[in-house]
Amino acid sequence: MLNRGNAGYFADEEYRVAGAEVSDHQESCNIIFGVKEIAPEYLAHGQTYCFFSHTVKGQSYNMMMLQTIMDRGITLLDYEMVTDEQGRRLIYFGDYAGYAGMVDGLWALGRRLDHEGMNNPFSHIRYATEYTGLSEIREALGVTAAQIRQDGLDARLVPFVCGFTGYGHVSKSAQSLFDILPVETIAASDLESFMRRGKFSNTCVYKVVFSKPDLYEPVQRGDTFDADHFLKEPSAFSCVFERYVPHLTMIVNGIYWEPRFPRLLTKGFMRRWFPSAQNPRLRIIADITCDVDGSIELTVKETNADNPVFVYEPASETIRDGWEGAGPVILAVDKLPTELPLEASKAFGDFLLPWVPTLANIDFTQPLDQLHLPESWGRALIVHNGILAPRYEHLQKFIDKENLK
Repeated sequence: MLNRGNAGYFADEEYRVAGAEVSDHQESCNIIFGVKEIAPEYLAHGQTYCFFSHTVKGQSYNMMMLQTIMDRGITLLDYEMVTDEQGRRLIYFGDYAGYAGMVDGLWALGRRLDHEGMNNPFSHIRYATEYTGLSEIREALGVTAAQIRQDGLDARLVPFVCGFTGYGHVSKSAQSLFDILPVETIAASDLESFMRRGKFSNTCVYKVVFSKPDLYEPVQRGDTFDADHFLKEPSAFSCVFERYVPHLTMIVNGIYWEPRFPRLLTKGFMRRWFPSAQNPRLRIIADITCDVDGSIELTVKETNADNPVFVYEPASETIRDGWEGAGPVILAVDKLPTELPLEASKAFGDFLLPWVPTLANIDFTQPLDQLHLPESWGRALIVHNGILAPRYEHLQKFIDKENLK
């Protein structure tokens, strides 16, 4: 059963033709599948929901929703936590967030360089929603690549260095579009020496992918980076990404981040560095991860496709919408996959639909140990009948912190 007028890509009639029932009433449904957070006023007592809740990191802005879910005896499953035995996500939009975030970042770069009066091959790149899909985006980037090879980049933009963070679908898909350009890859450990040598090409762009050992180092001198130690005790590590930032023209952030982790880029660093730097290189931060006040502390708000970017001005620690100002342009669009709606919808449906019959036949009113959820979905059960599942009991401290009782 489909909720009438759900504002998705496909019209109600298309669902009817495909055999779906379209209705305003889902009271009889055993489980309701959404996408993003559901406003508390629409959460029905005792119902089972599955959506991206954005609660598992203790996000303060969703603790009221989580408390409402518990108060109303609701069961909540979260797509983000549906994983295999190796922790790999099985249901995701990440590819399309990466695709849209990359093209939007290059669009923003073109606008910024136009404002600076710099002829550049990124000027013709349009915002993601102005393309029919990925095929047209790839064609446009192919044109950009040809321009770079033939005409070269403005000397003020050389070397053009783009830094990528993250290991997952977001970062990989963003890189796949960037790689259409004439790219030379530099190891993070070689970036500083590369800049010192001063031998650059204006007919290519440079790419640096930062892995965790590049980003974090132990506070204790002499120790080496250990991923397990970092996850267990992140306070024992400091982030060293800021040492690379002065060399970067663009940052594409696709990292997984929690509040207990060190930030990648802080307001304090930007205040110390940017205003005093002579012609700072950094133009664009495409924060695809989009954690407000998160790994990129300059991401002080979410944006949308109607007003996708703002400039963070480090000297005054203020922002202004658009791409004009004394600081880097920040892209922080929260719902990037919706900018490629047809392809993103189809891909997400392909991930989810095989699981629907199994989930629809589960009686979620039964005790937790009698649900017989598939193991991958058991990891995604956040709340069961109003009670936090054992693996998510730690979220209670975040609820208590908000004084919601």
